Amino acid sequence: MFVTNIQIRFNDIDQMGHVNNAVIMEYLDLGKDAFFSSHGLSPTKSDFTVMVVHYDVDFRAQIHYHDRIHVETEIEKIGNKSVTVLQRVVNTETNTLCVECRTVMAGYRRSTTSSEVIPPEVREWLTR
Repeated sequence: MFVTNIQIRFNDIDQMGHVNNAVIMEYLDLGKDAFFSSHGLSPTKSDFTVMVVHYDVDFRAQIHYHDRIHVETEIEKIGNKSVTVLQRVVNTETNTLCVECRTVMAGYRRSTTSSEVIPPEVREWLTR
């Protein structure tokens, strides 16, 4: 499991006094970016990358301005051309699961602008 600490910003809070659900999706993106970059898959520098094709999100508990949270990211499943990423947003002070998200990402080759099979070396990185 790969952990990304999140700093909640004042403008992340909505009129209800909690972090807006759309902002939580940004937190998940930060977690995915850090995870894939740490595995050599830079979203802007690599010819082969992965792109989001489906989200399945459960919002389980509110997140407030002064909460301490992190995003846990791991690979749940690797298919031929896709990867399912499991992420959790956790309040680290109370150990409360706030959000759980499964994201399906498809392999993509920039130079050919087409979907592509997950290369063996990428598959190896992602299963470490």
